[in-house]
Amino acid sequence: MTEAVPPILCVGALTCDLMLHVPRLPQGPGKYLADRVALVAAGMATSAATAIARLGCHVALWASAGEDAIGDFLVAEIGREGIETSHVRRVPGVLSAIASITLDARGERIVVPHYDPALLTAPGSDPFAARDFIGVLVDVRWPAAATHALNAARTAGIPAILDLDVGAPEILAGLVPLASHVVASLDGASVLCPSSSSAHAVMALSAMTDACVIVTEGADGLSWCVPGGDIRSMPAFHVETVDTNAAGDIFHGALAVAITRGLLLEEALRFASAAAAIKCSRYGGRSGAPTRVEVEGFLKARQP
Repeated sequence: MTEAVPPILCVGALTCDLMLHVPRLPQGPGKYLADRVALVAAGMATSAATAIARLGCHVALWASAGEDAIGDFLVAEIGREGIETSHVRRVPGVLSAIASITLDARGERIVVPHYDPALLTAPGSDPFAARDFIGVLVDVRWPAAATHALNAARTAGIPAILDLDVGAPEILAGLVPLASHVVASLDGASVLCPSSSSAHAVMALSAMTDACVIVTEGADGLSWCVPGGDIRSMPAFHVETVDTNAAGDIFHGALAVAITRGLLLEEALRFASAAAAIKCSRYGGRSGAPTRVEVEGFLKARQP
């Protein structure tokens, strides 16, 4: 059941992912046979929105897709998840974003995406003129929309959460000061401040912003710091990993749910870590996002 509260707005990537499962990742040129294949609507913001919907919360997506058959597929797929699609911009004459995802038996991956530049032009519509949201989560793939959404969220006094992933340094540097919460992968953080650990990255990013800073490091857990506070760390939950694709996005979506519902930050991080761990144990990218009941059961089984 979905809660009767305002939605969270996710802003950014909407891609069509062709997922190819192989015994081991390619080491060079050649022909490789996949033993499993899936075609899914994905992208960082889209996968995070899926997590939010699965956790029983209202969510809307502000993204761009081409006016093509791939775009039709993407909008239909996310609509079936219960994600509000009225803010998905359709761009004529443009191929929708696509990505090839090659996964091996350990759940490791190679990702090759393509975004037509026309999908990333400045938005012509403004969701904030139409309705209110309880929080905003943006990725770095549509910088013009992300900038607007973060600014609007800060003005409205609601959480403005930035998923800081690998991207152009000037884009990342421009978005970081706008957020109330910066949630970075270690790779993403290292674009701005080369770091050997999540704790080191938190320290470096905290010097660039007054936001709460969180840096994730996959199976090695995460570190975080609130403004003026000490750097703290949390280990990842151990699971048998099947597919890490979209795990970070599921983490971000679950964290947005927890923050907008008023959980204390450490509790929110534990909730998000559990959601990501469950996803890693399932094949299929964002389709492995868990429900709230599953996350709560996972956490209950691991109480001291």
